[in-house]
Parts: sequence; C-alpha cells; structure tokens
Amino acid sequence: MKNWARVAVAGAAALVWGEWVNWRWSRALVGDGGGTSEAVVVLGYRNPEPTANFINRWRVRAALRSVVTDRASDTRVIFCGGPVGGCAPEARLMARYATSVLGFEGTMLLEEESTTTWENITNVIPLLEDVDRIKIVSQPAHALKARAYVRRQRPDLAQRLVRADDYRVGEWTFGKPLLALYGFWSLRGLRATERMPPPVMESARQGGFVMSARILQRIRPAPSDERS
Repeated sequence: MKNWARVAVAGAAALVWGEWVNWRWSRALVGDGGGTSEAVVVLGYRNPEPTANFINRWRVRAALRSVVTDRASDTRVIFCGGPVGGCAPEARLMARYATSVLGFEGTMLLEEESTTTWENITNVIPLLEDVDRIKIVSQPAHALKARAYVRRQRPDLAQRLVRADDYRVGEWTFGKPLLALYGFWSLRGLRATERMPPPVMESARQGGFVMSARILQRIRPAPSDERS
C-alpha cells in the first residue's frame, strides 16, 4: 500500500472512530422520558473573554435546538457556570448570547456559582425537581460526566435524563478524534457501567446512528496496490 493510501485510511479510520466514540457517549445514561415539562441544562466552558467564546456559543446553539417545539412553553433553559476564567459568570455570558444574538425568548434560569462539573450538578438540582425530562448539553464526554454525577447525587432525577441534541454526525468531524481522546481522560473516574449506552443494535432500531465501513471502502486501494 502506498504511503498516501495508508495516511488516507488512517485518517478516515480516526474520523470514524471519533464519531463512533462520541456517538456512544451521547447515548449513555439516558432514557426515553415522558411528561410535558423539561429542563435543558447548559454547562459552561472556561471563558476569559467579556463575551461568550466559541465553545460556549456552540453549546448555546445546541441547547436551543434541543428545545422541543411542541413543549417550548413547558421548557426552561438553565445556563450554568460561575466566573471561572474571567470576571463574568459563564452562565451570564451564554444567556446574553442566547437572547441578544440568537433571539431566544423562552424561560431562562441562571446558575452562576459553580466552578466544576460536580458543582454544576449540585447547584442546578433544586431547579430540576419539578420537571419531567432533563437534558444536559455539552460535548458528549462532558455531558456524560454530568449525567453520571446526577445519577450519583440524585438517582431519582437520573431516571428523567433524556438525550439533548448536542451530537450530530458530521459536526465537529475533524475535532472528534481529539475530543474522544480527551474524553477518555476526563471520564477515567467513571465506572464502566456509566460509560456504556444501551446495546448498539437496540439503539439503532430506535433511530440511533450506525457506523458504516463504506468510508474506508471508498478510500482503501485495490488489492493490486497492496504489497504482501
């Protein structure tokens, strides 16, 4: 196999692996949920700038697209994060972006004291007691860690966790391998049962994402190009 072909196959494999790992994390520790009211919890990222940075802006957009239209009147969006990287709380910067830039006019709450993911969950729990469905928005590994913390702190509320729209195939494609590597490091404290989604085929039948080898097949050279 020629060097360029090896590089192409390795690159494609890394992209597929990154998609697959993040997809699995996005489906761990969530259920189907029921009821009419829901909370969308948005976790902040260190933000030294006076306005929401790139990652926090993406998280706000993912949160707003996670709001189900026919439940919008019963949905609250909760922005979480204290002044970790700068003077202004992350929650306030994200809320400002949601309203002034994206035009969000729904119910919005701010949790402006937390400085860690564990504190995010501890401080937001009082705002979740009366909702039927809970969505946590961040990059997949971070959101999974937060869901695991809900499960540890309040197992009863963990039964209300459902998927947010913070994972999409093809979004962050070239960054997902790096996000996966960092995710494995950040999730090292979780038990194996906390990191695993439902059985893959069951998730696929419910509309989940199933990885295909076709990407690799398109790139892999013909047998005549390979050396024994």
